[in-house]
Amino acid sequence: MQIDLDLLFTWGAVAKKYHKDEVIFNEDELALFYYQVVEGSVKMFCNNEDGKEFTQGKFSKGNGFGEPPLFINEVYPSSAMAMEESIIIKISKDKFLTMIDEYPEINKCFMRLLAQKVFNKSNTNKHIVNQKPEHRINAFLLDYKKKNGFSHFEKYQIPYTRQEIADFTGLRVETVIRTLSQMNKCNKVEINNHKLFF
Repeated sequence: MQIDLDLLFTWGAVAKKYHKDEVIFNEDELALFYYQVVEGSVKMFCNNEDGKEFTQGKFSKGNGFGEPPLFINEVYPSSAMAMEESIIIKISKDKFLTMIDEYPEINKCFMRLLAQKVFNKSNTNKHIVNQKPEHRINAFLLDYKKKNGFSHFEKYQIPYTRQEIADFTGLRVETVIRTLSQMNKCNKVEINNHKLFF
């Protein structure tokens, strides 16, 4: 969901430039700001005890991120990092919550957005519980097509590396490479010049 930039600036938001791989906030920090991408892209992720990264989400121009804990006075459950040179706008929690109280249409949009995030997280957890790598990868690829409004029946290039797919699905990169190769042999995906189509 994109909140109008002029409205955000009117309510006291500021823009900041982040370099590639620069951390915007860390897991377990108290949530104090609403963030929105103006340029570039951001990933939210967490690491397990073994240091394995699990990507929670990727956000690009116009996307807000990190908002759920603002509503419940919680910490960020994941870290956020710029994936490239990015400009991020941020507004304090107090101003953000007052602003959405003043604009019921924005409030309704956030209700839908948060409901969608809960629904998506439940689906993701359901697929992660399934230990079969092909099932996890297939679910991730279907979700990508759905989120981007692509037809289920046509093949599209998937813009993620094998490592990024591993990070999203909780699999090892070697497992992703091997599973995609098997799926390619069965015509479930197409690999052409190392590019993945689904």
